[in-house]
Amino acid sequence: MPKSAAEQPLLLERDQLNSLIGSMADGVLAVDKFTNVIIYNGAALNILDLNQAIAGKPLNRILELLDRNNQPVDAVEYVRSIKIPTVSEDLRLKYPDGNVINLFLSVSPVTSGYGAVQQSGYVIVLRDITHEKSLEEERDEFISVVSHELRTPIAIAEGNISNAQFVAEKASAGSANPAKSAEQIKQALKTAHEQVLFLASMINDLSTLSRAERGKLVTEIEQINVHDLMKDLVSSYTDQAAKKELKLVSEIDDSLELLFSSKLYVREVLQNFITNAIKYTQHGSVTISAKPHSKDNGSGVLFAVHDTGIGISPSDQEKIFDKFYRSEDFRTRENSGTGLGLYITMKLARILHAEIDVSSQLNNGSTFTIYIPNLQ
Repeated sequence: MPKSAAEQPLLLERDQLNSLIGSMADGVLAVDKFTNVIIYNGAALNILDLNQAIAGKPLNRILELLDRNNQPVDAVEYVRSIKIPTVSEDLRLKYPDGNVINLFLSVSPVTSGYGAVQQSGYVIVLRDITHEKSLEEERDEFISVVSHELRTPIAIAEGNISNAQFVAEKASAGSANPAKSAEQIKQALKTAHEQVLFLASMINDLSTLSRAERGKLVTEIEQINVHDLMKDLVSSYTDQAAKKELKLVSEIDDSLELLFSSKLYVREVLQNFITNAIKYTQHGSVTISAKPHSKDNGSGVLFAVHDTGIGISPSDQEKIFDKFYRSEDFRTRENSGTGLGLYITMKLARILHAEIDVSSQLNNGSTFTIYIPNLQ
């Protein structure tokens, strides 16, 4: 039936409104005073993970909310409690399969019409902010971990430098035992220097992490003489191993040829493995090996770092490459660290198209292997 001239502007206005709501990236639900759905858009269906019409359905049938403690929140009661436009980023949406997303939820009470035809309801805007929440949590964790890890070495370095200054002043005033004073100063400065080196290493890790996260790491392919690289690594870590009375062993296959990859990243990956092996080994040895290896019609080098250290539990093995992860094992907690080393190692391995494998048994040592293919 043709519409009257009076109805046509209203129909046009409604069509424009529906078109506007339909074009919005955020999910939009309009519900009446009984919280039954009147209007919705495609984005709302996507967020709610529904593929059917929801007009007329009660809100609590399509919106299962949880609070930040994962406790159920009655959607109808929550919406009806809103008296002024309100925004929340603390609620979560639970799907029938058990998956949960973080939700931006805006609720605005709406009153339309006048007198006897007055109607009330609510406009609800939905947005999936799981990614944003994840970044926020990572940022907070990053600040917490870094501030905690910086505090300890700075305090130790400051304390030892202050002690060295005190002993030096005492010695200059006429110490009864100059040799003892000199040794105390030497030891204090040595400890302070070690902590400064730790800080420098941490800053280097953070810098590498920042560039990796932003995709700024550039792979420069060059010829790598694996024999020379292995000798250089052994030379660099011999003193560190000797201080813990550990034997540092190198096993190199004589048939190894040149490896075409990023020397900088290959070295950094191996350094991380060796540093961890020495750090978490109290007795015995650390063995570094390299041999030719072929895979998927390509060739490369299979490196391995084996230790006789404390080992890694099966549950920890699943998480050791996660950002900031550190085992709850008290023997791990005795050593300082940010939990970034192996996370960065995995980032570099992906850039090198390398594959990492871990074999470990608690109290019986660990073996980290990495296959690095030729990139030329």
